[in-house]
Amino acid sequence: MAKNKENQSAEVLDAPVQKTKETTKSSISNFDVDGFFEKNRKILFISLVVIFVLGLGYAGYNYYVSSQDSEAKKEVFPAEYYWEHDSLDLALNGDKVNRGLTEISEEYSGTATANLANYRIGFALLKKGKYEEAIEYLKKFSSSDMLVQARAYALIGDANLELKNYEEAITYYKKASDYKPNEYFTPRYLMKLGLAYELNNDYKSAAEAYGKIADQYSGAQEYNDARKSKARAEELAGQE
Repeated sequence: MAKNKENQSAEVLDAPVQKTKETTKSSISNFDVDGFFEKNRKILFISLVVIFVLGLGYAGYNYYVSSQDSEAKKEVFPAEYYWEHDSLDLALNGDKVNRGLTEISEEYSGTATANLANYRIGFALLKKGKYEEAIEYLKKFSSSDMLVQARAYALIGDANLELKNYEEAITYYKKASDYKPNEYFTPRYLMKLGLAYELNNDYKSAAEAYGKIADQYSGAQEYNDARKSKARAEELAGQE
């Protein structure tokens, strides 16, 4: 009797599962594929057309940007020459024959050449003391390069430091020091970060920034200065 009850219980538990499987099979077999496509033919056709147009547009845009970048590379060479030789006005505005970086950045917006031009414009404007304009152009620049992107963040920090926007300077020095850390440039950015914290009267955070150099970058040129700066910042923090 016990075995019969167990078998009956098993049959009861299996019944819904079997019924569900049969129902599913029946639903699949009864699904009218031709009818579905016939009924939704217009929607499917429009969807395919949209996908095709988007794909074509994307390919066309990439081709356009690529061709524009080729043109930009040809035009930017004289401006880059002036920039590298510290002739900043000619680099920015061009000479009587060739365009400057500013015009190239606007004319070829969206290209890799214009992107790099934004960095160079920002750097040049910073050296000329036009800090707000420098920030504007440097913020337009973006790169996955290990060194240049961090450098751009640090330059934005420098411009804000000159403007006495210490909170903003701190934000961008932190970005610079956190971006793909390395033993050559990260200590430099941490020193700048520590200085910005000190100017903002946050000596505890300044000591922590200097401490990172002392703890993690013992081979850096900034190592000894960082240790001295850390001791000074800790002393000032204790006086608060």
